[in-house]
Amino acid sequence: MSLNPFDPSRGWRLPPGTPSLSEVHGSITIPKNLGFFRKLLAFSGPGYLVAVGYMDPGNWATDLAGGSAFGYTLLSVILISNLMAILLQSLCVKLGIVTGRDLAQACRDHYSRPTAVALWLLCEVAICACDLAEVIGSAIALNLLFGIPLVWGVCITALDVLAVMYLQNKGFRYIEALVIALILTIGACFLAEIIYSRPEVAAVLGGFLPRLEVIKDTKMLYVAIGILGATVMPHNLYLHSSIVQTRKYEQTTEGKQEAIKFATIDSSVALMFALFINAAILIVAAATFHARGQHDVAEIQDAYKLLTPMLGVPVASALFALALLASGQNSTLTGTLAGQIVMEGFLNIRLRPWLRRLITRLIAIVPAVIVTALYGETGTAKLLVLSQVILSMQLSFAVIPLIIFTSDRAKMGQFANVAWIKLLAWITAAIIVSLNAKLLLDTFGIKSWLVGMFR
Repeated sequence: MSLNPFDPSRGWRLPPGTPSLSEVHGSITIPKNLGFFRKLLAFSGPGYLVAVGYMDPGNWATDLAGGSAFGYTLLSVILISNLMAILLQSLCVKLGIVTGRDLAQACRDHYSRPTAVALWLLCEVAICACDLAEVIGSAIALNLLFGIPLVWGVCITALDVLAVMYLQNKGFRYIEALVIALILTIGACFLAEIIYSRPEVAAVLGGFLPRLEVIKDTKMLYVAIGILGATVMPHNLYLHSSIVQTRKYEQTTEGKQEAIKFATIDSSVALMFALFINAAILIVAAATFHARGQHDVAEIQDAYKLLTPMLGVPVASALFALALLASGQNSTLTGTLAGQIVMEGFLNIRLRPWLRRLITRLIAIVPAVIVTALYGETGTAKLLVLSQVILSMQLSFAVIPLIIFTSDRAKMGQFANVAWIKLLAWITAAIIVSLNAKLLLDTFGIKSWLVGMFR
């Protein structure tokens, strides 16, 4: 029997077919005989597009809420979530490189049509929730910096689809360069904010140690799961498994092994940047608000208004808003790509690139416009945190198929997950599922109802 992982008789019903983002698939050639660092540079880029989703405005809302209410305690949740993200994104890399399929295409191949459609709908809900956070975040930043009304700010952010079309026509490297530049802007702004807020180093380091009280306290658990949902993003799993295929590498066992190694390093390094930025937001909130008795600063607008007077630094609020704008625009760029990948992969719809991106953008942007028009400036923090909890609820439906596919020797051949990777992956999935179940039981009073029945 052939050892070719593309052979449908070895675990896949169908050939890989036309790849998602076909216009940039294999468009970046990896030259042979490069040294380690030059080859790493050639593979670097997709990881940073993925990392963007781990530092979007939804993270800001949950990190601000966690830092102001509970101090440094939830830094441990950010760390654990980031380690989970590194593991799961490495599985995405492996799936895309070995099989030539992204996660959406793999689901369409493996599951029945009704199941695949149901998974697509769940993913679209997650993308809408994610886009709600990104668009509202950008709109808030435009409002804070330039006084633009929120609804108009939401509409302006929709124009990112034009930027994606323009840059993608010039080459995928241009999109990667823009994303990395915006990440560096966010990082520089928050490095300055940390210096201004002067947090206690010992307290910060202690916050990275896990504590049982996070699970026992329902309010803390709600924010913690919001952080988990904001950190491990379901649509990023679909995105990453597709954009790693923008590199043109040797289609041999050795070539794929090398591609997996360098692409995994790329995503792991990029996610460490995301860890720094998420931790920085929570640290600034804890050092500035929690330490001064302000325990309910969850609104981004409130944080903006309070930073300068509390820190006594005139530019503190402006840097905060600038970083928020960079974060929101970065996230909408990658969200547009993810929406395109999900629609193409699950439904196998082939449309003209401009029409495809417009449809995927409208699916996400219309709910954001409606919600912003209804709620305005009031309650945006609650909406942002809720959007991240929705993402966390959907996460299981992306994580579990990913683990199943990459652990299946019939589908992956010799690249299937080894025992310890499989164990870590299933532990990660179990943590996600169990925390979500506990949140549902506590939030909707199901736990109290069950306890009352069996007394």
